[in-house]
Amino acid sequence: MIEDDLELADIITRYLSSFDLEVTNTDSPYTGLSMIKNDKTYELLILDLTLPEIDGLELIPKIRESSRIPIIITSARDDILDKVMGLERGADDYLPKPYNPRELSARIKAILKRSHPEIKEESAPIFQLKLEDMQIVFQGKLLDLTMAEFDILKLLIQRKGGVVSREDFIYDSFHIEDESSLKNIDVMISRIRNKIAHLDNSKTYIKSVRGIGYQLIV
Repeated sequence: MIEDDLELADIITRYLSSFDLEVTNTDSPYTGLSMIKNDKTYELLILDLTLPEIDGLELIPKIRESSRIPIIITSARDDILDKVMGLERGADDYLPKPYNPRELSARIKAILKRSHPEIKEESAPIFQLKLEDMQIVFQGKLLDLTMAEFDILKLLIQRKGGVVSREDFIYDSFHIEDESSLKNIDVMISRIRNKIAHLDNSKTYIKSVRGIGYQLIV
């Protein structure tokens, strides 16, 4: 960030850090220009226009001589010509002061997402275990499970890909009788598979491990 209002810079830096956005500020435009040229790890520039030494509008072309770093202009100047010139000279966005820091963080994230299309938002897990409700959600949809089936799938999820023996299913469950045969576990596994396949039959999510039991594949 190139901002000569150090109090504002401190507020923005501390606010953005709560969103895991690390900010380095300088109040000197020429120092900022040198930092951008010599350190290619910077991902975005927040640029004030009214600066000492050189106006922000004059600084943008100098930055563009060596860098394509995204630039967000933040300025108290409300002349539409400043906005037009800033965008024409290579800025990516213009945010008039005063602004809400939350809006700034939203704009930063939107620009970074466009600049790095290979970065995808973290997706929800395929299986979501809701212990308090005794429910399991698969690909965003609630599975209709009996209590015994819930116990079986819950244990598979909690083992995180580890193999679960048929005996473990019986011993761990409050809803499967201790005298149940191992064959009953196979029957319940088959029912769970069918319920999952009804929503997604592209693969088998519960794999049989011969002579031992089952494991969840995600």
